[in-house]
Amino acid sequence: MQNQGVSRRWTVLLPVIFVTYSLAYLDRANFSFGAAAGMAADLHITGEQSSLLGSLFFLGYFLFQIPGAVYAQRYSVRKLIFAGLIGWGVLASAMGLISNIHLLYIDRFLLGVVESAVLPALLILQARWYTRGERARANALLVIGNPATLLWMSVLSGYLAAGLGWRMMFIIEGLPPIIWAFVWWRLVSDRPHDARWLEDKERTALEEALAREQGAIAPVKNYASAFRSPRVIWLCVQYFLWSLGLYGFVIWLPSMLKMGHIGMVEVGWLSAAPYLVAIVAEYSVSALSDRIGRRRVAVWPPLLIAALAFYGSYLLGPSHFWAGLVLLIVAAAGMYAPYGPFFAYIAESLPANVAGGAIALINSMGALGSFAGAYAVGLLNDVTGTSAMSFLLMAAALAASAVITMFLPEKQAEA
Repeated sequence: MQNQGVSRRWTVLLPVIFVTYSLAYLDRANFSFGAAAGMAADLHITGEQSSLLGSLFFLGYFLFQIPGAVYAQRYSVRKLIFAGLIGWGVLASAMGLISNIHLLYIDRFLLGVVESAVLPALLILQARWYTRGERARANALLVIGNPATLLWMSVLSGYLAAGLGWRMMFIIEGLPPIIWAFVWWRLVSDRPHDARWLEDKERTALEEALAREQGAIAPVKNYASAFRSPRVIWLCVQYFLWSLGLYGFVIWLPSMLKMGHIGMVEVGWLSAAPYLVAIVAEYSVSALSDRIGRRRVAVWPPLLIAALAFYGSYLLGPSHFWAGLVLLIVAAAGMYAPYGPFFAYIAESLPANVAGGAIALINSMGALGSFAGAYAVGLLNDVTGTSAMSFLLMAAALAASAVITMFLPEKQAEA
């Protein structure tokens, strides 16, 4: 019966978590397809306004990370995500109903607010359900929801935008989270002792294993002590730079491909290709990290490869479309591959009483980097008319992120 319990953690709980995170990405990333499908032209939005609209999500996401994560850690991940699913579904559909730029700004900002705690909350949940030997793979399967969603969303959004227009695309793609909220509520429990499908001996074995792992981590008194830790500070800087590169890419990839003068359906299919490779890279690197028991060395090499791929795209210029696309696929694989080991590293370096807040702080710095990347890349593309300078910016940010990771300590935090 113990094997049955373990199996259900992977076959029931984790798939529900995966779909939930996937739906969050659907509603934050489809803006790029609305922009490429004529939203700006229809609403007479300038290039600078479009860049701000694309990036405002991350400002709301940044400001409310820590309060949401603290609530999740102290009270309930289950309740927080249930409310969030309904909230972000409504706000995402509203993008297709609004024509006033100022209301669009507000809607996009609020979408960031209601999605702000989803990643730290789900990571907190997984830290309660998966042991150290499982954690990188479990985290990878969570974060694979990002490229997996971008894979099918790119194709679906391309067809919806081409066939029904960008307004109906937003409306239709905002509905699934509202429906899924009730599936989440039915199947997810905050902790193993709340799960009726776990037998007593299975629950006891899991909770004892997790308690032993926590006992090996030096205690930290409170959030203030954790936030002052040099490790946490450097992780914030590292994740800011990483996210700057990643979301400059994610938010504006369809628009960059559209510069090649191809149709929206073709943009959708070509936008999906980098995320297909990213899924394979992400799980492979996470499985390797779990097998060798090391985290840091599974993070910095892929980030450096991504930086070199963006630099190669910069050197190629806009006249080599297909070679540039191959390099963008390599860059996507490099940016997504380290996620599982990275979040496992955080969970294994800090005690449970402050890990949620630390993850939220680090992720909030990532949100700030995402805001900077989405705004700067959109603005650079608009001002220069090409993607060359934005490729150079993303390459520099990712290279710096890789260098910082190289010098982080591999072992767990000490007293």
